[in-house]
Amino acid sequence: MEIVVPAHVERRQAQSYLGIRVVTPFRGMLKVRNDLQAELARWTHAHDVATRGFGLFRLHVIDMEGPMELEVAVLVDCPPEGDDRVRPGELPAGDYATFTFRDHARRAHGFLIDWASDNGLRFDQHRVAAGDAFACRYEAYLTDPRTEPRRTRWDVELAIKLA
Repeated sequence: MEIVVPAHVERRQAQSYLGIRVVTPFRGMLKVRNDLQAELARWTHAHDVATRGFGLFRLHVIDMEGPMELEVAVLVDCPPEGDDRVRPGELPAGDYATFTFRDHARRAHGFLIDWASDNGLRFDQHRVAAGDAFACRYEAYLTDPRTEPRRTRWDVELAIKLA
């Protein structure tokens, strides 16, 4: 894992998005993410929705041994109503532990969790029957996939909302 921007705390405003939320096993989750990204890109294009950035991968509930509740999303200024599959959502305002990395997302998540713990920070999360539920935990893709198709070279911002 390469650190592009060091870990820090950042206050953020709420941000609107459109997303597709699903439950899927941890194993195979990245293929599901990729498929949902393509589906969401087709939907926003077909509905002429202006998006910002290159997409988000939000983790709502994490269970590394079972199903994961995740969402693939794109930032929008004013989300349309959506439909039964694509729905509006919001990244909540608040303080976030964050940093930007390249490659090795699993290591990046572990790094940020350890950094927050070492600095006495607590995430806005709680335990539910399905795993660990987060108020907001996401990866934002900062690299344009049209100019850099290799995901291992993408700059990715990881952010987890603090309690």
